[in-house]
Amino acid sequence: MLEWTGVTERLPGSAVETARRPSWHVLWTRSNSEQLVCDQLTAKGFRVFLPSLDVWSRRGGVRGRYRAPMFPGYVFLQHALDKWSDTEVRKARGLVTILGDSWEQRAVVPDREIEAIQRLVEARLPVAAHPHLREGQRVRIVDGPMTDVEGILVRTKPGKGLLVLSVQLVHRSVAVEVDCTLARPV
Repeated sequence: MLEWTGVTERLPGSAVETARRPSWHVLWTRSNSEQLVCDQLTAKGFRVFLPSLDVWSRRGGVRGRYRAPMFPGYVFLQHALDKWSDTEVRKARGLVTILGDSWEQRAVVPDREIEAIQRLVEARLPVAAHPHLREGQRVRIVDGPMTDVEGILVRTKPGKGLLVLSVQLVHRSVAVEVDCTLARPV
């Protein structure tokens, strides 16, 4: 099960918002504090997004499905941050920092990336966490006939990648198409 948290757009009673357009920012939280941060900021009137998924886990000897953050340690905030609102956000218990250099230069997540996650949440499709892979990255295959083979991921398609295996001494390489869900960063 996935969830979208937060509905309000601006702080009630705050100073006039700057002319800056609200952007999506990333809040880095302490371990297992995502919901705590989300609840505090929602209560203050900020628009936050904490995508979550159902996972099987054992708690107190009982195995069951529990909600877990889709991106552990991170909460998304949509706001045109000025110095005052940046300070208000940073007051949240459980928050480590807002990603970026300073309140004037906070890191911004492209709208299309957040919209894609929101659409996934709304679609209520089964979701599993997957390591972030990029072209040119060294990966290890974790299952199937190529288990424990390492190589360079050079081309990706939806669910498929081209894994390059090299013999350095002879300066030769071969490539094989692999299922990216079986590849993990080294």
